[in-house]
Amino acid sequence: MSVVTAGVVVLDCAQPEKLAQFYKELMDAEETDATANRVEIRSADGTRLAFRRDANATPPSWPRPENSLQAHLELVVTDLDAAERRIVSLGGRPVDTKDSAGPLQERGYADPAGHSFTLRHALPTAPKQG
Repeated sequence: MSVVTAGVVVLDCAQPEKLAQFYKELMDAEETDATANRVEIRSADGTRLAFRRDANATPPSWPRPENSLQAHLELVVTDLDAAERRIVSLGGRPVDTKDSAGPLQERGYADPAGHSFTLRHALPTAPKQG
């Protein structure tokens, strides 16, 4: 029997309400809990994220090595270009969008508070024919 019943990724940031709004709109999620210093959201597929107030939060510097990647989110999408347009319209920015050929196409971004995340192209799940 597991003693852990659920998990949530928590991002520290100066403005949790603003950052939660970015991810709510990006992931079509709903707010499930909010206090003065923490906001939690959950997407339709059950992905849970929380944003905790830290007035001294410093964004990671990824892809530069100093203060580099501390943690990052990986979001699966069906259309990389459409997702990129949505991210930019919500205040995010590309940090590594070079095309990566092969079965795992992915691109790197930063949210409005500077946290890095990756978009990964969803692979087709249809069975092989023939």
